[in-house]
Amino acid sequence: MAKIDGRVAGIVPCYLKSHSQGEYVFDRGWADAYERAGGRYYPKLQVSVPFTPATGPRLLVRDGVDRERIMDALASGLIALCGVSKASSVHVTFARESEWKLLAKHGFLQRTDQQFHWHNEGFASFDDFLATLNARHRKSIKRERRDALAAGISIHWLTGKDITEDAWDAFFEFYMETGSRKWGRPYLTREFFSLIGETMSEDVLLVMARRNNRWIAGAINFIGSDTLFGRNWGAVEHHPFLHFEVCYYQAIDFAIKRGLTHVEAGAQGEHKIARGYLPRTTHSAHFIADPGLRRAIDDYLKRERAYVAEAGRELAELGPFRRDADEAP
Repeated sequence: MAKIDGRVAGIVPCYLKSHSQGEYVFDRGWADAYERAGGRYYPKLQVSVPFTPATGPRLLVRDGVDRERIMDALASGLIALCGVSKASSVHVTFARESEWKLLAKHGFLQRTDQQFHWHNEGFASFDDFLATLNARHRKSIKRERRDALAAGISIHWLTGKDITEDAWDAFFEFYMETGSRKWGRPYLTREFFSLIGETMSEDVLLVMARRNNRWIAGAINFIGSDTLFGRNWGAVEHHPFLHFEVCYYQAIDFAIKRGLTHVEAGAQGEHKIARGYLPRTTHSAHFIADPGLRRAIDDYLKRERAYVAEAGRELAELGPFRRDADEAP
C-alpha cells in the first residue's frame, strides 16, 4: 500500500501461497529445481485474480496522483514485502504490458505466453464473421455447427433470472465431470455457483445444451464491459463438435449480439485458431530473491520469450482469415 499525507494512493492485492495451483502461469519446474538444490520455494507471493487467466490492472493507483511515482513505490513495496514475509519470490501474473515494463525496471524478470482471443470487427451477424474467413474454414465451421446439433440438441443462453438452481445443478455436474477427468481436483463448490447467481447473475452467461428434455453440456462465461470471458465447460454426453459449438461459436454469436469487442476463451488451445481466435501475448513479471535462481530463470525466460514471439508469428499466419480481397465469401 502507498499513501500520500495519510491517504491511500495505491494498493497491490497479493496472496502468500504454499503451492502453485490455479495460476495458469506455470512455475512448478522452478520450484522443483530450487528445492532439489536445497532451497525453499514456498511460501511465495502471488499478485493475481485467483483462478482467472485474464489480463487486467495489478498495481492499482488512485486517480489524481502521480501515477508513475506511486507505481514505483508499489513495486518497491512488493520487493520489501518479499523479504519481510521470507518468501522466495513475487509473481505478478496477467499484468498489463505497461506494468510489466515498469516492474522490469525494478528487477522483475519478464515472462510472456499466448492466449487466443476473438475480435469483433463490427459484425452484424455470425455470417458476417464467416464472410471474413477463407472458403475452407467457412465450410468447416458450418459443418461443425451443423453436426454439433445433429443428435437433436438445442442450445440455450441463460443469464440473469433465467439461471435457475436447476441449471446450476446441471452445470455443477458438468464442471465436476470435466474437473475429475482432466485435473483430478475440482476446486469450486456447488455453493459458489449459487452465490454468483445471487450476486452477479446479469454478468453471467451459461451456454447450455439440451437433448431429450435434459441438460447435457454447458459452458460458463462472464460478461465484461467489452469482453466475454469464457471459463469452465463440461458435458455428461459427448457429441462431435459440441465443445466447439458451446464454447467458441456460441460465444462469438453472443458477443456480436451484445456488441462486445472481444471473446477471451480461456488459457491455451491452438485448436481455437481455426475457429477465428488469434494469438495474443500475455505478460507476467517475477521477482526472484535468490541471485543464483534468478540468473537461471532469467536465462530460461530469455529463450522462452523468443520462442513465444516466434510461435505467435507462425500461429497468426495459420489464421483462417481470407488473404485475397477478391476471394468470394
